[in-house]
Amino acid sequence: MAWEDRTPFDAIKQSFGLTESQVIVIMRAELKRGSFELWRKRVTGRATKHAGLRSKEVTRAYCPTQYKNK
Repeated sequence: MAWEDRTPFDAIKQSFGLTESQVIVIMRAELKRGSFELWRKRVTGRATKHAGLRSKEVTRAYCPTQYKNK
């Protein structure tokens, strides 16, 4: 969920009880350094990852096209 750009940290907290800081620590430990740095650049300040930056009209935890039926 953390790797996916469209899933907000609030949804991760609700599902797994992990704060944004805890997710960052896990991602730092599990990803290669370059992958972690790229991920941090992508999610820092990204409106879809931070509920406070999202439009008030967005009430879902993920993009409707994120989980496509195959």
